[in-house]
Amino acid sequence: MDIPTSSLPNKPREPAFPLPWLIVTLAAAALLTFLVATPGGLLDKVDMIGCAVCGRLEEHSFVIAGRQLPLCARCTGTFLGALTGFFGQAVVLRRRRAAEFPHPLVTVILIGFTLLWATDGLNSYLPLFFSGLCFYEPQNWLRLVTGALYGLAMSIFVYPIFNFTLWRYPIHERAIRNLRDLGMLLLLEAGIVGLVLTRWPLLLYPLALLSALGVLALLTSVNSILVVMLVRRENVVDTWREASVPLLAGFTVSLIQVGVIDVVRYVFTSALEGIPPLQ
Repeated sequence: MDIPTSSLPNKPREPAFPLPWLIVTLAAAALLTFLVATPGGLLDKVDMIGCAVCGRLEEHSFVIAGRQLPLCARCTGTFLGALTGFFGQAVVLRRRRAAEFPHPLVTVILIGFTLLWATDGLNSYLPLFFSGLCFYEPQNWLRLVTGALYGLAMSIFVYPIFNFTLWRYPIHERAIRNLRDLGMLLLLEAGIVGLVLTRWPLLLYPLALLSALGVLALLTSVNSILVVMLVRRENVVDTWREASVPLLAGFTVSLIQVGVIDVVRYVFTSALEGIPPLQ
């Protein structure tokens, strides 16, 4: 005999992720360890984040108020571009749980952005290995622009994967539906690129912090996806409060990655700025 579902006791739903307090504790411990273990002030700690993902060649970098930014021009564009892309899709376009890749035409354009980034990168590094060999004179503004386009492309591809993996009910729509949407994001990218090019002294701290935030945002997004897949907890999150647990797990992994890469880099090069064999 069937029992009416209305007569069944309400069974509380199991938490999306077990032991959330442990993940929060580990994230706090990782952050505190990073802040205590890294030397210097705020900008020095931001530099340590940049060291993990960027060669930080001085001649390839922007200097504001007498200080080199934590990332080279190309990486500054890449990670600020990715951060701007995430912000644009979630806040400006309001496609907060969109889980489908962009329109094929937009995808082709994004691949073109990636090819531009790769071509300019090759042209920039050829002279470091073969004196005088390059297709055109490398320029930091061009490194910044192609980096920003590549960062935007990465954010547009990572964003739907993140939504599709994390949310219990992702929205099956494109975050970037058409060229108009892409154009809006490109305007945002142009704005952040323009701010860097001004080299206004008051922008040193904001741009340095946003660069580090871009690194951590991209790493955390990718690592959160990997953590969720590793523990087989895909599509179990309903709210941002629940989402904070896998995000904090991804953030913890990202901080550990940064620390390990910095240590390995220093052990093998005895430096955290530039690439000694190429300087």
